[in-house]
Amino acid sequence: MITLVRRTVAVCALGAALAACGTAEAPRPAAPSPPSSAAPAPSRPPTLAPGPAGLTPVFAHGPRSRDKTVALTFDADMTADQGPRAAAGERFDNPELIAALRELKVPATVFMTGRWAEEYPDQARSIGRDRLFEVANHSYSHHAFTPDCYGLPTVARGAMRADVERAYAAFREAGVAEPMPYFRFPGGCHDRAALKELTGAGVTAVQWDVVSGDAFATDADAVARQVLDGVRPGSVVVMHCTRSAAPTTERAVRAVVPELRRQGYRFVKVSELVGAANGRR
Repeated sequence: MITLVRRTVAVCALGAALAACGTAEAPRPAAPSPPSSAAPAPSRPPTLAPGPAGLTPVFAHGPRSRDKTVALTFDADMTADQGPRAAAGERFDNPELIAALRELKVPATVFMTGRWAEEYPDQARSIGRDRLFEVANHSYSHHAFTPDCYGLPTVARGAMRADVERAYAAFREAGVAEPMPYFRFPGGCHDRAALKELTGAGVTAVQWDVVSGDAFATDADAVARQVLDGVRPGSVVVMHCTRSAAPTTERAVRAVVPELRRQGYRFVKVSELVGAANGRR
């Protein structure tokens, strides 16, 4: 934001052959086959079917069921032109937040810009290789995909898909093994034209239904209250993983997590909510 192989064993022919042999000596048992060295094919992450006219599908929350699940998502924002500010000491990362999520054992989805992964490759790789987390795409540049989006520069329409693919290339370069096919528009801003431009990228656009209000916030308690007041079963909460722009997020998370657990909520990644929306678990 500031986004299985079944082997079919044929037995009929063998049965017919044994019957024809009558009292002939029974065949010796076959030697056991050596174990296969081929690993099972990994399951594909769940995505939504394309929307009307084949447009990129948009996901905002999971099923409102008795299964009280909630996904905390964190936007690792860094705009393409903020390199000089990072070089001058501004921190667009938040390792203390990631450490808190690990300490609290909270699964989470990190929507990362490609520029952030370039600036913090060790952190991007660490997050991407930790099974507690999943990395998703927040564009390369963190430029807007519509006009008039929180003052962000705008990506040209014909360059939108390339911007998303450039982010995935940056993740691979940083060592993020399996980034997810989920994309969050910078600022959450999108329209039909943007959804059409991304149809070939094979992503599900992920929005949210709970705004934490952590961007530029100075009161962690107020952020925590806003999250707690907004969460419902299946909610997707948008927060940030940038110290300079969201300095209170770690403290807010430390207040939100135990209270939602006390209320019976279970923390999941976005992929589980998308799977549940597809009837998959």
